[in-house]
Amino acid sequence: MVHDPLLTPFQLKHITLKNRIMSTAHEPAYSDGGMPKERYRLYHREKARGGMALTMTAGSAVVSADSPQAFGNLHAYDDAIVPWLKALVEDCHEHDCKVMIQLTHLGRRTGWNKAHWLPVLSASPVREAAHRAFPKEAEDWDIERIIADYAAAAQRMQAAGLDGIEFEAYGHLMDSFWSPATNRRSDIWGGSLDNRLRFSWAVLDAVREAVGPGFIVGLRLVADEAMEHGLSREEGVEIARRLADSGKVDFLNLIRGHIDTDAALTGVIPIQGMPSAPHLDFAGEVRGVTGLPMFHAARIPDVATARHAIASGKLDMVGMTRAHIADPHITAKVAAGREAHIRPCVGATYCLDRIYEGGGALCIHNAATGREAEIPHVIPRAEISRRVVVVGAGPAGLEAARVAGERGHQVVLLEAAARPGGQVGLITLHPRRREMVGIVDWRLAEIERLGVELRCNVLAEVDDVRALAPDFVVIATGGLPQEPEAAAGLARSSWDVISGELAPQGRVIVYEDGAGHAGLMAAEMAARGGAEVELVTPERSLAPDVGGMNHVPYMRAFHELGVRVTINTRLASATRAGNGIAVRFKSDFAPGWSDERQVDLLVADHGTTANDALYHALKPMSRNLGAVDYAALIGSGEVFPSRQPGGAFVLYRIGDAVAARNIHAGIYDATRFGIRY
Repeated sequence: MVHDPLLTPFQLKHITLKNRIMSTAHEPAYSDGGMPKERYRLYHREKARGGMALTMTAGSAVVSADSPQAFGNLHAYDDAIVPWLKALVEDCHEHDCKVMIQLTHLGRRTGWNKAHWLPVLSASPVREAAHRAFPKEAEDWDIERIIADYAAAAQRMQAAGLDGIEFEAYGHLMDSFWSPATNRRSDIWGGSLDNRLRFSWAVLDAVREAVGPGFIVGLRLVADEAMEHGLSREEGVEIARRLADSGKVDFLNLIRGHIDTDAALTGVIPIQGMPSAPHLDFAGEVRGVTGLPMFHAARIPDVATARHAIASGKLDMVGMTRAHIADPHITAKVAAGREAHIRPCVGATYCLDRIYEGGGALCIHNAATGREAEIPHVIPRAEISRRVVVVGAGPAGLEAARVAGERGHQVVLLEAAARPGGQVGLITLHPRRREMVGIVDWRLAEIERLGVELRCNVLAEVDDVRALAPDFVVIATGGLPQEPEAAAGLARSSWDVISGELAPQGRVIVYEDGAGHAGLMAAEMAARGGAEVELVTPERSLAPDVGGMNHVPYMRAFHELGVRVTINTRLASATRAGNGIAVRFKSDFAPGWSDERQVDLLVADHGTTANDALYHALKPMSRNLGAVDYAALIGSGEVFPSRQPGGAFVLYRIGDAVAARNIHAGIYDATRFGIRY
């Protein structure tokens, strides 16, 4: 048997980590009142079941009341957290998965108008752009109490039975003292590197006194801010060396870059279209300098890269954090020789964008993550095998076929196009988003394994479906681009541009009324083709359903290509004007205001309208007449009411065949319906 570096144990002080795979600290925003209750616990338990050696909770748990949560952070300053964490630890320990937690004071990386409305503070009063905070300079009495808060929080974590803690030192309070960009003090806490490290030493000493020398303590730290006037590589590596020499920390978890803007954040946590594992070599260099155990995670999405990180000696523990949001059972599949069955992380970063926009982490193509109480990650077999016909092989239809196959049903999947994929086929035509094909490719491999019969080039009609004598019919026929009524038949769709069917030239308006990626993609692709592009939207922000991290590459392209963006402006009319189009706009805010553009082409993204003709044709023949009991769907009981007992089959539709939504919504539909029969 070939030795796998990922599956070798690692001794960290007194604990044995059974393999080299971990999930680094991150905040999924599943907390309830700052507590890690059932949803939080089940999320981590699933990763423990999946075989990883270490799950690092929180990102980060806050140690002080004047560090209010910015994205669902746990309240490490509250004694009430101890029993909740103890339950989480016990669940994970049952599967020999160690549990640690990340502690922090957020410093300037939060808002003043949250929780108790206490002032935000930092080493110096330097504004953080991402959270728009103007912090006050931490006073001596602030520093004194926060040091005590760190020690008290560490004691709570020890009491909860955690295996260790790490402190967050990138973009938060601790490292705000380190960086010349954020520490402009002239007292004992600023100036020389010795002074800038004084706060960190005080925290470590207080924590060691509180928890003793045996408890595991580490730091997730920035060793190079990669910014003008920031913490340099030389000073960052020197800090890491001093931490190692001090004997006060047991491991380092390395970060490179800064996180005070959306654009900078993607350099630390790269998204799709960006290089894989960009900071891995640097982590290895720092490991060599310090000799301390090195943890690291920054876009290590696949087993091959993770294996290289360990085999090459760059890391001792490799973080596959977003990869485990996509598939929490990675390690178990590797151990079982089922690597090919790992659900891939496609780099969409839907998970993090939802967190930063105030929602909980969800994987773009795993509906079970964060919903472990209602959706199993391993689909159970049904008691009775049924005949299921799925029409449409986009993401929703493929997932419906996969779930039905896992349930043990006999499944036929009908697709009108020559190739499966639906709108994902369009998305992947954008070079930066090619990884999205993993959503389709993984499901194609899975349905082949499960014996699902896929028939392409079948534009299914009623007779095609009836001939298969189904017990259940799933309509996943997606949607078709719809035009804003005001466009009067003169607009081309964003799909036309993305597909390459249309090559815009001259002056182009892209009217973005879908709030998502499609309008931005069309504008970027038109500009790259040489058109002079203005993107106009009625929204008060650009494509609000595209989160901050995914926003970054679009705006980079817009600035480089000269795309003009106009917000708060609604399409009023479009009329022919010679060889071009006169486009008139209006304001929701100022009645009577208007503006006009003379352009060569109007492109519109106004979402989709359901492609539901087959559904309506089949509806009178179904037992449930297409009806769904929503109360049962979100609770328990019979999801498909019997409205016509003599009907031939149960019928329902999912995804965009119901209404314009997104990939996750379609996959969630497919999964939650599919596990109910």
